[in-house]
Amino acid sequence: MFTIRKMKPADWLEAAAVYSEGIETGLATFEEEVPSWEEWDRNHLQSCRLVIEKENIMAGWAALTPVSPRSAYRGAAEVSIYISSRFRGLGAGEKLLTRLIIKSEEVGLWTLQSVVFHENKSSIRLHEKTGFRTVGYREKIACCRGVWQDTLLMEKRSDLI
Repeated sequence: MFTIRKMKPADWLEAAAVYSEGIETGLATFEEEVPSWEEWDRNHLQSCRLVIEKENIMAGWAALTPVSPRSAYRGAAEVSIYISSRFRGLGAGEKLLTRLIIKSEEVGLWTLQSVVFHENKSSIRLHEKTGFRTVGYREKIACCRGVWQDTLLMEKRSDLI
């Protein structure tokens, strides 16, 4: 059984290892190395940072980054979600993203967005299962590790607004 709780600074070592796995796939992020805790902490909303565990082992984490510092966008955030390879395909991602959506609404966010690599079919399915829809396709938006990447922009609007 999975448990979900708020991420603590002490979780960063395990979270960074899961993040590193995502980087290594070449399908999860344009980041080429795991940032320091300080950098990561600065960029993510304090109110929406979650970890999912099974038998006290971190299965994954999710967090939100503000879309823009402009006040008009105060209710919009971008999703980061990473599941350890040991726990993929077991429903951890869906449970975690569902809880993150609930938490985002509790703190007054009205739109969540995700930028998903076009080839990352499991992430696309995860987002669709939790109510995201594709609102854009960006062709060759970035070149990472010598490979041009296409991305989908996926969005979930809160049902509460």
